[in-house]
Amino acid sequence: MTGTFDITHRDPDSAARRGRLTTAHGVVDTPVFMPVGTQATVKGLTPEEVEQEGFSILLGNTYHLSERPGVDVVEQCGGLHRFMGWPRAILTDSGGFQVFSLSELRRVTDRGVEFRSHVDGRARFIGPVEAMDIQRRLGSDIAMVFDECPPYPCSHEYACQAVERTLAWAAVCARQPRAEGQLVFGIVQGGGYEDLRTRCARELIEMGFDGYAVGGVSVGEPEEELFRGLEYGIRELPVDRPRYLMGVGLLPQMVEAVARGVDMFDCVMPTRYARNGTAFTAEGRYPVKASAYRLDERPLEEGCACAACRRFSRAYVRHLLNVNEMLGARLLTLHNLHRYAMSMREIREAIENGTFGAYREKVAERYRAIRLDHLNAKEQTEEISE
Repeated sequence: MTGTFDITHRDPDSAARRGRLTTAHGVVDTPVFMPVGTQATVKGLTPEEVEQEGFSILLGNTYHLSERPGVDVVEQCGGLHRFMGWPRAILTDSGGFQVFSLSELRRVTDRGVEFRSHVDGRARFIGPVEAMDIQRRLGSDIAMVFDECPPYPCSHEYACQAVERTLAWAAVCARQPRAEGQLVFGIVQGGGYEDLRTRCARELIEMGFDGYAVGGVSVGEPEEELFRGLEYGIRELPVDRPRYLMGVGLLPQMVEAVARGVDMFDCVMPTRYARNGTAFTAEGRYPVKASAYRLDERPLEEGCACAACRRFSRAYVRHLLNVNEMLGARLLTLHNLHRYAMSMREIREAIENGTFGAYREKVAERYRAIRLDHLNAKEQTEEISE
């Protein structure tokens, strides 16, 4: 039945769990990573390629799709699944994060947000009613409530106002019509403040959503504050509903979040970093465009079975990237998503086999050794630029 969330295995030494979420477009095995398809596509790949890597759910962006091509186009073309040729589940964010990021172009009211389009500057308005209507017409399997994501850092007063709006808007979202079989998730906000996170979670639970997300993390805060915000937000959430940590995508952070009871993740890292020349491996990440790989005949990751690693060398992929051939970004995107799919599969299997504690420690040890900050500031900037 749509909306059913069955927990099949639990780790005895942590809050990690293995589950199965039933959506209108199939079962999603959790813990799960959702590739980001902002513009109704995972950049550079076909739906078949994404599905072949083992992904059962993607994330679509409500705001961007309402800008281009427009919700009318998607609706008249049969809904988002048919429009983009993706047969599996889709989660759409509410557009709140994108709208609130337009800090110089917006005005927040209790009804919603007045802002100017980043595309053509025209006046627009999105509130809880509009966000849910767009997602209903897109026909996503999981719709997110419209919320206010406070920046980091922010005062207790500012975070409290954001929670007030988030709760008021969530109540409105809960009353809106849905697409057939569509699930709706609430979002816990509250910044780094325990009292606000606790209150937000408790009041959302009373509204009775199908699942719950912890938002407002991975917004520039130190890692210890990210986990503090997660712990404040997740501990009140019901164990029989899926839990989604928004915008977190580094493997060691995902493993630690799973240990705290998180089931779902999304992040642009594997695809965006691929377009900027960075390969993810089980041992960390490295810049493929660096001169050290000019004559390197090894695959992007030794032992990897992805389409890129089976046939091509680091030297070849480096060449493609450095001459701006689109195949380079495609191959690296394929590889990075394969690595993410494999990592999530390893997490699920470790929970099933009762070895999650050992897996968690192995990942922690590995990343303590490399810590991913060996890259100099110039490489960091080149990696993450769009």
